[in-house]
Amino acid sequence: MEKRVLFRSGWLPWVLLTPQLAVIIVFFFWPASQALLQSMQVQDAFGTSTEWVGLQNFRELFNDPAYLESFKTTAWFSLLVATLGIGISLLLAIFADRIVRGAMFYKTFLILPYAVAPAVAGVLWVFMFSPTLGVVAYALEHVGIHWNHLLNSAHALTLIVMAAVWKQISYNFLFFLAGLQSIPKSLIEAAAMDGAGPWRRFWSIQFPLLTPTTFFLLVINMVYAFFDTFAIVDATTQGGPGRDTAILVYKVYYDGFKALDLGGSAAQSVVLMAIVVALTVVQFHYVEKKVQY
Repeated sequence: MEKRVLFRSGWLPWVLLTPQLAVIIVFFFWPASQALLQSMQVQDAFGTSTEWVGLQNFRELFNDPAYLESFKTTAWFSLLVATLGIGISLLLAIFADRIVRGAMFYKTFLILPYAVAPAVAGVLWVFMFSPTLGVVAYALEHVGIHWNHLLNSAHALTLIVMAAVWKQISYNFLFFLAGLQSIPKSLIEAAAMDGAGPWRRFWSIQFPLLTPTTFFLLVINMVYAFFDTFAIVDATTQGGPGRDTAILVYKVYYDGFKALDLGGSAAQSVVLMAIVVALTVVQFHYVEKKVQY
């Protein structure tokens, strides 16, 4: 029988929801409304004078070639971070799920990157790939690859993608490992007895049962690539060389706090928020149809 919680008073459910509603209003709706208001204004660097300009900031944004180029950079970056992060994490989870001896050591080792702050992760990768001091750059030099992310845009984009993926792998790994361990072993054993090989068992049994987890991680990784990678970009390339790795979230910071274009920065944040909301809606509307619950 279906069990439901019945409240005797009409106001008690709202009282229980009040803390969560307060957090959402204070930390999401209020900042979002302020960003929308500031995106239609022009302010001086100190915020002492304000002029209402309507949609002028948005028109200037989409007439700016540098801003349009940042869309392309962000699209490539988010696509690489999401696909590589999910793919590598799934592969590591499959291997870790099959380990019998020393399994706890390997699992603990794989979740350690999640405890590292994004800025620290960026600094670690900068040191490893430093053209003058980095051990990885030194090794690449011996195989004919002259690594220099300070001058080469492709190297710089590769560096921030690797750092962002490494930082997120632990999070994805935990969910995939939990999903794999929740699959009944009897299904895998029955398929093995029927002659299905490891790849066939994974593709026909395990992966379909992991689609809810994969869909959840797809949404999370897209949001992560758009928002939570700011510290990594700032610590590794600072949007360089030039503005070739200035993804949208970093350009919001640069134009607002360094170029002191507060209205333009607010307009960029509104556009970025709209893009992420639209991508999330599209994912839930189209991708979720292929999820098997």
